[in-house]
Amino acid sequence: MQRRTFMSSMGMAAFPGAVGMEAETAQEGVSRGRDRRKPPNILMIMPDQMRGDALSLERHPVLITPNMDSLGAKGARMARAYTTCASCIPARRSLLTGLYPASNGLVGYQEGIALDFPTLPQLLRDGGYATALIGRYMHQSPYSHSFGYEKQVLGSSYIEDDDYARMLEAEMPRLGGIRGLGATFNGWTARPWPYPEYLHPTNWTVHESRQTIREAAPDKPLFLTTSFYAPHPPLLPPPVYYERYKGMALPDPAIGSWAVPPPNDGLGLGVDSDRCVLRGEALRAAQAGYFGLINQIDDQLYWLIAEFQQKSRQMERPWVILLTSDHGEMLGDHYYFRKCEPYEGSSRVPLLFQGSSDLGWKPGVLSSQPVCLEDIMPTLLDLAGIPAPERMDGRSLVPVLRGEDVTLRPWLHGEHAPAYSPDQAYHFLTDGHGKYVWRPQSGQEQLFDLDQDPRELRDLAREKPGVLREWRSRLIGRLAGRPEGFTDGRQLIAGRPYRNALPGTRTVPVR
Repeated sequence: MQRRTFMSSMGMAAFPGAVGMEAETAQEGVSRGRDRRKPPNILMIMPDQMRGDALSLERHPVLITPNMDSLGAKGARMARAYTTCASCIPARRSLLTGLYPASNGLVGYQEGIALDFPTLPQLLRDGGYATALIGRYMHQSPYSHSFGYEKQVLGSSYIEDDDYARMLEAEMPRLGGIRGLGATFNGWTARPWPYPEYLHPTNWTVHESRQTIREAAPDKPLFLTTSFYAPHPPLLPPPVYYERYKGMALPDPAIGSWAVPPPNDGLGLGVDSDRCVLRGEALRAAQAGYFGLINQIDDQLYWLIAEFQQKSRQMERPWVILLTSDHGEMLGDHYYFRKCEPYEGSSRVPLLFQGSSDLGWKPGVLSSQPVCLEDIMPTLLDLAGIPAPERMDGRSLVPVLRGEDVTLRPWLHGEHAPAYSPDQAYHFLTDGHGKYVWRPQSGQEQLFDLDQDPRELRDLAREKPGVLREWRSRLIGRLAGRPEGFTDGRQLIAGRPYRNALPGTRTVPVR
């Protein structure tokens, strides 16, 4: 595929979510080919809060992730994959439905909003798949609903009465759960896991997933979601991983020339604050905790992947493995921690695919076009030979996986209603080469060249007024007709009420 530069792509016509005729033709070809083979077994590996650059395949300066790297190197790596709403509930809702936040009604973090759309596991189940979710639950309401997963073995670390919590209580009755270790579920403090490694939630999740693979019935294709709570805090990797990264020369956070530290250098804000100034031992510990959890997941994946592939061969089925995350982690970049930001650390996620050779994919695909979590549902339904719902924002990535030169969309829109503070709300647009950010409370605009400045250190909004106007025009078109009144069709209007759930959504008890 010919590479477009950031500045040369600015003149591209603005139309959200368009698919070219060549993509439709490719889809028809894929559909004809897939009818001649069995539906594949599918393994979806999903760490929580994992940055898109947190792979040695991404040339990360310290991380060691050979098993994840192998997925992308032998299959495909979507180098510009984004979450369209960078917090767990709306991000997972978009993944499960294939619908953008404004289409599914949840544009920010809010519990208790009913998920009233067909979901990916539900459609796979109805299409003949055995469906299983192991580990961190998908954080949708109501909690008691399976959303299409026939089997659930749940372990979300912070929940005190799920399957993992009961196991840990039985093994360590005087511990008091993970809370007994004094670690927070959102903060930057870190320490090594002090108990046997088999009790760690990451190891437990893989153990239960491997058991599910071994028990899979041979007469039905399997859709298994292995869902980790790591590297989301609490930052508690086993000692071998924690000490490995504490002993390395760790990278400095990305601090843009435009970034403003919180008052008093963040002192007094607490460890759970979304604003911070991490330096010295606090920074090193947080990085060692975060990187160590990712390295631990990678090591655990070796036998999970090997046994999934072996089981698929025994079943004489093709297989598909993908790895992604709901959102990233700022990890001190630009004086932020956690998520809910438009910047790369928070909004860009890993998206790796590998498939068995009989699928006809091109190995080593590297795509820089903007894709999103919404694209996973139509991709997997396409591979399974199951019709997608008529209402679908995501695009099947199968043509890209086959190495075809297709453009799925010219640019991508992401957003988040105010999470922890009003100035945290954002809208962003990206074509994979540049990024435009608009803060709907203050009206602030930012412009970044991701090709030349992937860490977003330099804001070009004042230097490139013409480019800024073109991106602004696209956002005006995108937000036209929204109930918040973000635009009158000529300009963006700051200061409008921006709620997490749009009109028409339904509230239900959280648990």
